[in-house]
Amino acid sequence: MKRRWTASPAPFRQQGQRAPTQRFVDQFARVYTPVVFVLAVLVAIVPPLFFGMPWYDWIYKALVLLVIACPCALVISTPVTIVSGLASAARRGILVKGGVYLEQGRQLKTVALDKTGTITHGKPVLTDVVPLSQLSREEALHIAASLDSLSEHPVATAIVSAYAGDVATVDNFEALPGRGVKGTINGVTYFVGNHRLIEDLKVCSPSVEETLDRLEIEAKTAVVLATESESLAVLAVADTIRDTSKTAIAELKALGVEMIMLTGDNDKTAKAVALQVGITDARGEMLPDDKLAAIEEMLKRGPVGMVGDGVNDAPALARSSIGFAMGAAGTDTAIETADVALMQDDLRKLPEFIRLSKKTSQILWQNIIFALGIKMVFFVLALTGEGTLWMAVFADAGASLIVVANGLRLLRGDGRA
Repeated sequence: MKRRWTASPAPFRQQGQRAPTQRFVDQFARVYTPVVFVLAVLVAIVPPLFFGMPWYDWIYKALVLLVIACPCALVISTPVTIVSGLASAARRGILVKGGVYLEQGRQLKTVALDKTGTITHGKPVLTDVVPLSQLSREEALHIAASLDSLSEHPVATAIVSAYAGDVATVDNFEALPGRGVKGTINGVTYFVGNHRLIEDLKVCSPSVEETLDRLEIEAKTAVVLATESESLAVLAVADTIRDTSKTAIAELKALGVEMIMLTGDNDKTAKAVALQVGITDARGEMLPDDKLAAIEEMLKRGPVGMVGDGVNDAPALARSSIGFAMGAAGTDTAIETADVALMQDDLRKLPEFIRLSKKTSQILWQNIIFALGIKMVFFVLALTGEGTLWMAVFADAGASLIVVANGLRLLRGDGRA
C-alpha cells in the first residue's frame, strides 16, 4: 500500500502555525513599519515648520530614512532560512511537515522511543514453541499462525512466517490493542497475546509464569496461546537491535536529551533491550493509553519527542511536542500522525534533526540581529546627514542579499551546531 504524507487531523496538532521566529518577525514588522513611517513624516515636516530649516534637506533625510527602514532583509530572512532548513532535512532523509517543528527540535529535552521497529528491526523470528497442555508443538503453532495471519503486528508476522502449512479459517477475529488477538477456530475461541492478556483471562498459572520469565530474561518477546479456560502454549520470538540504535542513543545523550523506552512488550524484555542500547528508563507492558499518559506526564517537564512506527504509538505521537515516525517500517497511521518521518528507518536521523534545528535557529537570529543592526547604523547616519539615498539603497539591497546567502548555508554541510 502506498503511504501518503498528509497533515494529521489530530486535535493536538499545529501544522498550520508558522515557525515561532517567523511569527515574531511578522509581529515586529507589523509594529515597526508604521512607527518608522510616522518617524519619517515627522523628520520631513517638524524641522522646517518649527525651526525654519530647509524643506529640501529634511525631506531628503526622510526619504533616506524610509529606504533604510524598509524591513525587506528582516522579513525575507526568516522564510528563506526555514525553507533552506526543510530542504536540508529532506536531503538527509528527514521529512518535516513544517518550519514550526524544525525550530522546536532544538528544545527537546526528553525523547520517548518505542522498541519494536524503532530500536529493533521489527522483524522478529520465532525461536521457541513451548506446549503447556496435551496440544503438540505443531498443533499450537498451527492455531497461533492461523490467528496471527490476520494481524500485522511484527510478532504475529514472525509466527506466521515460521509455519509452513495452510492456516485454518478464523471466525470473529478481533484485535485487542496492546494485548493480542482473538478468534474462533472450529467453534473454539482462542487468544494469542501477552502476559497482560492471560492475566485478564485469569489463565496464568505458575508454570506459565516460569516459562515466560525464562524466555523474557533472554530478551525474547513471549506470547501465550490460550482459550478462555486454560493456557495452551508459549511462543517466543527474538528481534535484533538495529546497528544504528546504539550510535543514535549515544549521540542523543551527548546532546543532553533524556531517553525513555515505552513498549507494549513485557518489562523484562524491555529492560534487557534497553540495557544493550544504553537506555536506563524502560517501561514495558504499556497500552496505547499508557503511552499517552506517559507523554502527558513528561510534557509537564518540557517539550517531548516520541518515536514510533505502529498504530499503538499513534496517540502518543499525536500528543507529543514532535512526533517522529520510522519512515519505511512505520504504518500509514503512524506516518500520517507524526510531524517528522525518519526515512531509511535510521534512528541516527533523530540527533541529526536536533543538530539541524539548532543550526537553523542560530542562523535565524544571526540574520535578525544583522538586519536590525545595519538599520540602526544607517538611521544614525541619515539623521546626522552623513547617509545618502544611494547608500541607503545599497545598504537595503546588500543586507537582503547577505541574509539570504546566510540562510542558504543550511543547504551545505552536515547541519551541526
